[in-house]
Amino acid sequence: MAILPAALEELIEALGALPGVGPRTAERYAYFLLKNNSEASKRLADKLESLHNNIGVCEKTFALVPAEQKLSDLYTDPGRDKKLVAVVAEPFDVVALEKTGLFRGTYHVLSGLVSPIDGITPDQLHIKELVRRIDEDKVEEIILATNASVEGESTALYIQQQLAGKKIRISRLARGLSVGVDLEYADQITLGRALEGRTTL
Repeated sequence: MAILPAALEELIEALGALPGVGPRTAERYAYFLLKNNSEASKRLADKLESLHNNIGVCEKTFALVPAEQKLSDLYTDPGRDKKLVAVVAEPFDVVALEKTGLFRGTYHVLSGLVSPIDGITPDQLHIKELVRRIDEDKVEEIILATNASVEGESTALYIQQQLAGKKIRISRLARGLSVGVDLEYADQITLGRALEGRTTL
């Protein structure tokens, strides 16, 4: 005998598949949507349905952009220094660094970190494109802004090895960041200090 209607159970299951959403949280979200005006649910459904069609990836930096846009505004902005590139794991790391208001370079999103245990190899990341960018944009400094996890450190080391023959400065965010903390969750003051105190490798 079913305790809850199938439609509600299926919604709870779908919400529970999201990262960081446990069973109780999924139930609360589902009940919130049920007890509120159906327009809120329709609006959410519409936004989810249009998500993939309306978002694209920058051809140069691999940051998220509107679907009809080829290059990120943070790349095409003449006020940004293309010779300075911060290498980050995910698109929301760009948001975290931008909130510091201290970085005037451009970005390169790897779209993940090297993680053999999860089957993620360097070939699946945008590392080859980074190497190409260095020549195309005459890059002078690369800031390896991956987090301080094992995966973040392994990825940074791999990139450093790939750039061994390039005459560029390679730096790493200062260790104001706690080990294991994702960049997007670091507070702006800590992240800003880490950016300003980056060290050459």
